[in-house]
Amino acid sequence: MKLLIAGIALFFIVETNARWINFPIEAIQGGHDMWRAYSDMRDSNWKESDKYFHARGNADAASRGEGGKWAAEVISNGREWVQEKMGHGAEDSAADQRANEHGRNGGDPNVFRPAGLPPQY
Repeated sequence: MKLLIAGIALFFIVETNARWINFPIEAIQGGHDMWRAYSDMRDSNWKESDKYFHARGNADAASRGEGGKWAAEVISNGREWVQEKMGHGAEDSAADQRANEHGRNGGDPNVFRPAGLPPQY
């Protein structure tokens, strides 16, 4: 009986740790997704597209797993903190955070897609 309980406990420990082994890889990939969304936003230079790229970057990163979701949250919160310190509007920051959370929680980024944004984005 003790051996069975030990085996079950070992199974749960190994399973839990196996998921966390991927965390750093997912975080790096999520950071790359966030950078790609930022680069696409700068490249497109499309008016009113900010919220779309926020949501898309967060959605792409979060789709990687817990590490990607963590990276998206850290990067998004860090960006908004910096903008707050630079004196940008609180309303815009709150709207950005809503778009960030929408993407991170599995929402469709296309909800924020502006009309006429080229299809490569």
